[in-house]
Amino acid sequence: MVRHMFSNLLLLWSIGHDLYITGQTYQEPKEQSWKDQNLYSVPLDMDVRLRRLDLSNNFIRQLHTLALPYLEQLDLSSNQLDLISEGAFEKLARLEELNLSRNALNNDVGSNSKALRSINSLKSLDISMNDLSDDAVELFLRNKSSLNQLKMTGNALTRLSHNLFKESKGLRAITIDDNQISVIEQGTFEPLSQLEMLNLARNNLAHICDFKLPQVKYLNLSRNSVEFFVTREDDKLYRLEILDLSHNKLLYFPIVPKLNSLRYLHLQNNLIGALNSEATMVSEANALYSEIMSEKRVRKNNLHSNWRQMPLIYIDLSYNHFRSLPLETLSRLTSLETLNFSFNCLQNITWNVRKDESGFHRQLFFPSLKYLNLQSNGLAHISPLFLKALTQIETLNLQDNSVQPCASVDQSTQQINNTSCVLIGQLRTLKHLNLKENNIKMLQPNTFLKTSLVTLNLAGNSHMVMQRDALEGVQKTLQSLVISEINMTSSDLSLPCMPMLTQLNISNNHLDVIPSSLSCSPLTEIDIRNNQFVSLNYSLILALSVRLNLMYISGNYFNCCDSRWMIILQELKINLPDVNDTVCFERDGNIAMTEYLKDPSGYCLFHTKAQETHFGTVIIIVLFVIVILTVIIIITRKVCCTQRSFIV
Repeated sequence: MVRHMFSNLLLLWSIGHDLYITGQTYQEPKEQSWKDQNLYSVPLDMDVRLRRLDLSNNFIRQLHTLALPYLEQLDLSSNQLDLISEGAFEKLARLEELNLSRNALNNDVGSNSKALRSINSLKSLDISMNDLSDDAVELFLRNKSSLNQLKMTGNALTRLSHNLFKESKGLRAITIDDNQISVIEQGTFEPLSQLEMLNLARNNLAHICDFKLPQVKYLNLSRNSVEFFVTREDDKLYRLEILDLSHNKLLYFPIVPKLNSLRYLHLQNNLIGALNSEATMVSEANALYSEIMSEKRVRKNNLHSNWRQMPLIYIDLSYNHFRSLPLETLSRLTSLETLNFSFNCLQNITWNVRKDESGFHRQLFFPSLKYLNLQSNGLAHISPLFLKALTQIETLNLQDNSVQPCASVDQSTQQINNTSCVLIGQLRTLKHLNLKENNIKMLQPNTFLKTSLVTLNLAGNSHMVMQRDALEGVQKTLQSLVISEINMTSSDLSLPCMPMLTQLNISNNHLDVIPSSLSCSPLTEIDIRNNQFVSLNYSLILALSVRLNLMYISGNYFNCCDSRWMIILQELKINLPDVNDTVCFERDGNIAMTEYLKDPSGYCLFHTKAQETHFGTVIIIVLFVIVILTVIIIITRKVCCTQRSFIV
């Protein structure tokens, strides 16, 4: 040890002596990258003042002593490193970040782990993708009291013991995803009082029976085989803000801590809802809690009581097995702003809630919900009582359902109870509505009256009839309108003046004329692809070009020689991303629009002269006919006069 100390002092004296002799002042340490250089060994001529050294993506197999006293960050990832000499890091007194991922450290665990013990100031360590076993990892984590970030992705861990982190109690972030962990011993993470982020995704965990990590803020348990998540009710304040339980086998909602800070809950791709009714699911979840906690007496509704206090703003329940919307459970989340309920099995949203003492259905509310995604559920009916509960809704995604919008919000009680349509007009705060691919038959007048729509997507309703006043009430607020893939002709399309409209998509129809009413819209983007346009109204395009930035035009059959509109777009440098895929026709056949634009007059010169020649010929023929007729009339009159004189 004395010998090592002497060599370090000698090195530091040498550096100081060189600076004194040369008269140089101390400069900021450098950063050196030898990444992707096909190196088989560490270069020898490196600047001793280096703070950051990148040797990643090479072919280095062995690592020997590095004499870099100022080095703070070292990246040796993606090499073939299988042997690190015991004294390799002894002279790296300031090393804080070490990346050894994607190597072969499992080949000589004894020597490699001993080398790491000499680093006393290490704060961040990445030993991912080294095929390390449970015992090997324990050796690598010896003497790591300063460590606060650890990554062990993609190793061969199967069990986490309570001894694993006993010398690394300052850890703040641990990533152990993509291993084979099926067992976590009690006391493994509990002593880590500063732990905030824990990633255990892509393992083989089956149950979280008694969650006891109040210090953790982010917990990722996605892509395991978790069937339930239960927390014992106590008075501890849990700091957990983000919980990811997606891609598991959950049958129930998780029972979260009583006092929690949870804001983001990911439950997508599970089996929740497979038990059919909400009442059954809640009842069985509470029974499970009592069984796990060995509580014999009947307890209160733990699931609902804990959810009521949860400050959740986001929940993802997509790709589950719900046949009905769990209204009572979700209504407990009074802070909820975003609900993703897409890709479930809903056909109807009925107001299936318990009745009050008077026998009437209770009115629940979602007072903070702004974004609701119900895409791909097969929905045909949505209860007006549910729509009434969405007091702050701004975005509603109903894509790929069977929703038929009602004509107006001002309806009789009989029509409100009618299951054949949905009262979109009840949603006074609605700004963004997606009705794509709903097989809508008729968009009736005043459908969106009293809403505040800014964007509206009606694409993919291939047999939809859009009546004249369908957009009544939102023509002054709409900024984006999509009416593509509707098989609509120009005679079917009637648009009002929309003074706020900036984006319009009328692609994939049978249109041959752009509605002239758009001249009052400040369009910046327009899509007219795959229609039947031969030409575009020059005056309209000239008016739109004042603000137009982007236009899609391919898939039409334009007339090259009737394209002044195209020349104005080119002169004003309007962005036409698909102009290379656009063709036009002239007398000799079809040509690429880009070729035509190189010399517009050249392609249509003959055509113009032919027109002028044809016009001149017609004039001459007309004059000739007039002269002949005049001569015939004069001769006829003379003959008639001569005959009369003879008779007399």
